[in-house]
Amino acid sequence: MNTHKLTFTQDDAFPWQTVAEGVQRKIMTYDDTIMLVKVKFNANAIGALHQHYHAQVTYIAAGSFEVEVDGVKKILNTGDTFYASPDKWHGVVCKKAGMLIDVFSPYRGDFIKPQ
Repeated sequence: MNTHKLTFTQDDAFPWQTVAEGVQRKIMTYDDTIMLVKVKFNANAIGALHQHYHAQVTYIAAGSFEVEVDGVKKILNTGDTFYASPDKWHGVVCKKAGMLIDVFSPYRGDFIKPQ
């Protein structure tokens, strides 16, 4: 069982992790059932098309992104959201530098580095 859950998390409590060129992620909090992650993108950075068994809800906290979910593309901007159901292909291209807030259920164990 994963026991990371934190009632409160300050933004500077965890470091940014580089995950691709121009893309950094910061895991904010999680337990076995849910995870919240901030993802920072430079302009033109790509969140490559991928799929996973987790449900994912993403909030565009800043910037502009071309989002693809299950073969459908749409430009989303600050304040917009998208949902990628389990096993659906999805990805983004950052059009204007920004930040995404990703929520996964269950948590993404593959994002956790072994202690």
